[in-house]
Amino acid sequence: MESFRIEYELQVEAKKLLVKKDILELGDKIAAFKDGKIPEDKFRSLRLARGVYGQRQLGVQMIRIKLPYGKVSSNQLRRIAQVSDEYSTGRLHITTRQDIQIHHVSLDRTPQLWADLEKNDVTLREACGNTVRNVTASDNAGINPDELFDVTPYAEQVFQYFLRKPFGQELGRKIKIAFSSDDRDDAFTFIHDFGFIPRIELQDNSEVKGFKVLIGGGLGAQPFLAHVAYEFLPEEEIIPFIEASIRIFDRYGERNSRNKARMKYLISKIGLESFLELVGKEKKAVQFDWNRDQVKQLTEFEYEELAPVEQDDLFTNDPVYNQWIRTNVFPQKQSGYLAVYVKVPLGDFYTDQARSLAYLLDSLNLPELRFTINQNIQIRGVKSEQLSVIYSQLEQLNLIESGYGGLTDITACPGTDTCNLGISNSTNVALELESFIRTNYPKLIEETGIRIKISGCMNSCGQHGLAHIGFHGSSIKTKEGTLPALQVLLGGGQAGAGTGRIAEKVIKVPSKRILKVVQAILDDYLRFYENEEEFNSYYDKQGNTYFYNLLKPLTDLDEVKTEEYLDWGQNERFATAIGVGECAGVIIDLVGTLFFDAEEKLLSAQEAWKENRYADAVYYGYAAAVHSAKAKLIEKGIRCNSQHGILTDFDTHLGADFGYSDSNLFSDFVLRINKEKASEAFAKDYLNEIEELITKLKVKNEY
Repeated sequence: MESFRIEYELQVEAKKLLVKKDILELGDKIAAFKDGKIPEDKFRSLRLARGVYGQRQLGVQMIRIKLPYGKVSSNQLRRIAQVSDEYSTGRLHITTRQDIQIHHVSLDRTPQLWADLEKNDVTLREACGNTVRNVTASDNAGINPDELFDVTPYAEQVFQYFLRKPFGQELGRKIKIAFSSDDRDDAFTFIHDFGFIPRIELQDNSEVKGFKVLIGGGLGAQPFLAHVAYEFLPEEEIIPFIEASIRIFDRYGERNSRNKARMKYLISKIGLESFLELVGKEKKAVQFDWNRDQVKQLTEFEYEELAPVEQDDLFTNDPVYNQWIRTNVFPQKQSGYLAVYVKVPLGDFYTDQARSLAYLLDSLNLPELRFTINQNIQIRGVKSEQLSVIYSQLEQLNLIESGYGGLTDITACPGTDTCNLGISNSTNVALELESFIRTNYPKLIEETGIRIKISGCMNSCGQHGLAHIGFHGSSIKTKEGTLPALQVLLGGGQAGAGTGRIAEKVIKVPSKRILKVVQAILDDYLRFYENEEEFNSYYDKQGNTYFYNLLKPLTDLDEVKTEEYLDWGQNERFATAIGVGECAGVIIDLVGTLFFDAEEKLLSAQEAWKENRYADAVYYGYAAAVHSAKAKLIEKGIRCNSQHGILTDFDTHLGADFGYSDSNLFSDFVLRINKEKASEAFAKDYLNEIEELITKLKVKNEY
């Protein structure tokens, strides 16, 4: 026990040193950028990997706070509120990846902001950019009555393992990972780079935990449904599989065309079988020691043995309260306990509300909050006698709206409020739609079979491609100017067990006519659906053309009203003003910069070797070699679109110049990383050889 304590304390101290280094490095990079020592595009990729994201408004930043699977303690919530008040505007935005975003932050203040967050173990690291993004999970993981086991510890382990890994810092594009708690798949594994759904197999008369594994999904302008990589992968193999896959993506993935750089395109290009074959070979390079003790419950909250609670027992003579019970309160698998869902319109709440929620947790001895994928808040571990106190407190905070997970629970990204890529407004549209539905279709407030999602552009941050009724921002030109518009999509959503549907485009309409669009669709649904038919079944039965014809009259531009040239919530005439997207930074093809990067990576490799992180050291060395080779190729006017292409092009065009041959290829020299185990001796030799290589490649340059 004592040895474990010592090892744990050493790990904690090592983590503190890494965090301190991260924060100091961010400060140094900001200073170097302002002194003109780092190009703007290069600096962009550095800050994005540290959760600092440019806004539509010049001179200020959006900060994305990375909260794995949305979990936050009362103290962490207070810390986030304090940071928002001190450095931002006091508004907190819940994202569809269970993060928190704050806006209008000065770049110079971001290192201190990060340092303040880390006082309560909250990070910004790799919240943006070409990295492994936040790991999401079903908000009901650990309390779901239908789950085979709790996926939370696995999500936590994946999050911790991939943080700061060298192969996850400068990917061609971002990587997104999700864990669903059961086959309903409410974490939408089918649109992720990696998706996991729990499975149990009987092997040698013993139950073995594992996962169904999905790979290569994604939304965006060109959505892809994920492939099934494994129907069952044992629990100890998920991290080696993810790491080997990311390494292959890093090496073979597109680098030049950002629009084709997600992992889904690589798998589509070479085929799933070939991709998995490469992954199988790459697993030799993965150093991961499975320890079941690492996968343990993450909360010290102890559930008591309580009698079951029936929903009817919770009702009072207040119809508003009763509707809230029906739509926002759900039984946990722990007998007698309930989960309360707090509906947060647009995912926006404020620091005074956050502090009150933190106080509520502590005063009732509740374990934690979880931010949900649909931009709401979950409170778990609630006893039935605590419900009235919670309801009263939420009522004071103006967070008592019913309809969680239903038709009026509309998901929307920030859109043109702050995002560079926003085309037309998404937030005010969502508020108008919710008000319209509550007023005109009160009986549908409890309808959970129809979800509306809105994005400000086609990139799907509001997940419009997953919606039964989806919209994304667009524009329509007329003789008099440009109208803000919304593309209508129908028929998306999960189909269960890792399968899903991508919503289909139907028609584009002026934004100010969107209430009539929803009215036409809902009226038609209520008129023609049969025997409680699900919306997507009704959509399939009627067909895409039917809805095109239904909505076509709303696209008539013969008589356009003046107010239609104003977007929702705006006072000025609409004009498209799309900036540069910052979901990923671009690669800077400057020879000197690439050599500078190579030397930085070599230093990181040497530090990792001293810390006995031999696999990390070897990968940093590999990255240094690739950057150096790319520099020489660019110097010769040869450009490549993948790391693998860099290695093979170097063989073809420059290998002989630097002493390599067909029997001694440069690519073979560099790719020993997946052929030999990253031992202390191999790592030392490999790094020494990479250092010699960089010196050799630089010899004709003055960088």
